[in-house]
Amino acid sequence: MTHDHDLVLKPTARQTEAALNPPPGRTGGDLVVETLQGLGATTVFGLPGQHALGMFDALRRSSLSYVGLRVENNAGFAADAYGRITGEAAPLLLSTGPGALMSLAALQEAAAASAPVLAIGSQVPSAGLGGGRHGYLHELRDQQASFRDIVKSVHTARTASQIPSAIADAWRSALTAPHGPVWVEIPQDVLLAETLLPVVTAMDATPEDVLPRPELTALAAHLLAGAERPAIIAGGGVVRSDAAGKLLALAERLDAPVVTTFGGKGAFPWEHPLSLQSWLEDRHTTDFLEDADVLLVVGSGLGELSSNYHTFAPRGRVIQVEADAGKLEANHAGIGIHADARLALSALLETVPERPDPAAAERVRTVLAKVRERIAAQDRTVEQQLLAAVREALPDTSPSFWDMTILAYWAWSAFDARQPNTMHSAQGAGGLGYGFPAALGAAAADPSRPVLAVSGDGGAMYSIAELATARQYGLPVTWLIVDDGGYGILREYMTDAFGEATGTELARPDFVALAESFGVSAVRTAPETLAADLAKALAEPGPSVVVLPALLRMFAPTHL
Repeated sequence: MTHDHDLVLKPTARQTEAALNPPPGRTGGDLVVETLQGLGATTVFGLPGQHALGMFDALRRSSLSYVGLRVENNAGFAADAYGRITGEAAPLLLSTGPGALMSLAALQEAAAASAPVLAIGSQVPSAGLGGGRHGYLHELRDQQASFRDIVKSVHTARTASQIPSAIADAWRSALTAPHGPVWVEIPQDVLLAETLLPVVTAMDATPEDVLPRPELTALAAHLLAGAERPAIIAGGGVVRSDAAGKLLALAERLDAPVVTTFGGKGAFPWEHPLSLQSWLEDRHTTDFLEDADVLLVVGSGLGELSSNYHTFAPRGRVIQVEADAGKLEANHAGIGIHADARLALSALLETVPERPDPAAAERVRTVLAKVRERIAAQDRTVEQQLLAAVREALPDTSPSFWDMTILAYWAWSAFDARQPNTMHSAQGAGGLGYGFPAALGAAAADPSRPVLAVSGDGGAMYSIAELATARQYGLPVTWLIVDDGGYGILREYMTDAFGEATGTELARPDFVALAESFGVSAVRTAPETLAADLAKALAEPGPSVVVLPALLRMFAPTHL
């Protein structure tokens, strides 16, 4: 009898010849890029630094495409978006000390949003490891400690032979649900040293499936089938697991209204009769969800934003499907099902019977009418017109990336993403500067379609240097900068809380002239011309900037 593992242990004649006679001049850096190629990577992001030069030198001997950004944090945001768009682990090559630490805010966002990022950083030479104070450039007592609380897992390769396994283990970790960032570090001397190890070929790093326990899905199916007022909250896990079709099938079988979280935009058709859209920061929606006798939460931890700032208090049974075991019942008690959203929805679809409810669509219409009435009473016409203009100009298949700015806060609740995995923001960790570099990462993943980035003027200054990156690689990203002369949302928060704002007003450049100085086409627009100007910019090849001077306001909160 022949077993599969017997076949693995018997190399072919060609493999034997290649192993006995590896090409000369290879280093530990070559093992890094060969492993990435063997795992299926095609594009890497990053920024070179002294201790990481062995990896970057090896890039020119590989088939990997390199996208170099101007700031490590922005390179991390680009890798984050590449991972979100493709579902692949996005390699991020970094140097030591300051270079590595500059990526932390981006990796925090990747962790919060479950974006698969494979960060590979260099280290000081091996002699400097262990916490001593040797005085190497960029030396830290424990570089891993800075990452351990942020990433899913930490991996170290102290010798050349450890490199392929360390990277493969990290790859598997990044792509096992819930996806997330991982950290690998390799000393400078290991990256530079010549190696006689064979060329790395195909690597096996298949992620593990997170399967639901059958007795739990059986109970969930029983509760949903017998519910009088079921409802569904669909989070980002539905999008990441490509489960939008299964969610739609289950909702229609149950006649259950669906609301999508801000991270789950596009998981359910916006105009569907059962769609409550994304008005989670509205008390009318909160009341409706609280009234559900069985609430199915799929791919969401019901965090601060998804729970209307923790004012949500469900009165019925809660069934929570979540791949991150730490989020199960973290905010609300219920039936916690540790599973990938797609696999859990598949299991429910196998057992949940039809449950017709002709009144469900009418209840949804009533809630949405109340929401519209509340917003209409606040004189926020311009903000809604701007969102409509963006929606008109943006092709349905084009992804958009939103920074932490007032127009994005509106978009979380009011923007129709139209398709899954096309609207992304930094609402996971909430850091500034995400929109534009993330859009560059998405354009690198698929340069055949235009990508939109939306920032305020304050957030734009975090990543203004990446105009050079956009121009250098000719990436088709249109950057909409809403210029209100400061940190607009913080200005509003402080004024509401204290009567006046401090530290929110900003001197800023002429964004049109600045973009043009980078060789990037730019135009200044107005609310009434935004749709046309944005559509024109998106239709042109390469990068472009659209500047909108406007002072926007948020809709009134309902959680206070």
